[in-house]
Amino acid sequence: MRPLHPPGPERSAAWRRRFGDEARAERPDLSALCLLVGAQADGGLDEAGMDAAQIELDRLAGELPFGPGGPRSWAAALAEHLGGRCGFRGTPGDYQRLDSSLLHEVLRRRRGLPILLSVVWMEVARRAGAPVYGVALPGHFVVGFGPPEQQVLVDPFDGGRVLTGTDAELLVAGATGAPLDPSMLSPADPLDVVLRILNNVRAWAAARPEQSDVALWAVDFSLLLPSHPARLRYDRAQLLVERGDFLAGATELDAYAEVVAAVDSSAADRVRRQAQAARAMLN
Repeated sequence: MRPLHPPGPERSAAWRRRFGDEARAERPDLSALCLLVGAQADGGLDEAGMDAAQIELDRLAGELPFGPGGPRSWAAALAEHLGGRCGFRGTPGDYQRLDSSLLHEVLRRRRGLPILLSVVWMEVARRAGAPVYGVALPGHFVVGFGPPEQQVLVDPFDGGRVLTGTDAELLVAGATGAPLDPSMLSPADPLDVVLRILNNVRAWAAARPEQSDVALWAVDFSLLLPSHPARLRYDRAQLLVERGDFLAGATELDAYAEVVAAVDSSAADRVRRQAQAARAMLN
């Protein structure tokens, strides 16, 4: 794997500002947000590289047949093109790689996590005019084509294989042990897709304590999204303490305690005690 080095402080701050602006746009651009995440992870990705990635998505879309037909025809055309001729798919080893969560690297390697391969499918299909959207099944992201009554699901991780109803049920049961709920088949909001990608980055870093800087910027990017779990503030505080920034971590813990106090005073007290313990580490 090509070693990834983060950008310098100035460029990192610029990417964060752009990410926040794009996330608050009236119609956030999914590919742009994913590429900004990639630029924060990989200091080798610059403006030209991001433009090249967008051009590659355009090129892939331009190679699709014009208006192939209904949802099933679109699904077949994308599978033949991206999964077949271009070789986009995933392998178990991709779960161990940070670059599997970075759009520009997925376009280069043609390998990645289910959600990033789904982003490629969605962005190429959207450019070609397909009725496409992401479907955030628990534990395994897939792509949907067409309205609910004609919905066709495909698994980009498996080269674009069309999923039957039983396939989808098995994916959900394998991830949660629970049955498939129809609400799980609804189109995923682009910002929810980005949050899930950032959660994957955090999960990758959590298994590698030496990569706590990656976990921290992933939390920071998540906090720039207009809607995010309040607990992210607590997670950020914990990361700061783990990295030895005890004062900043304690300040974050106190701020989170104020939020929690409105609904759970005992939990807020526990968080305040954690803040005191963090400050005690300064002595």
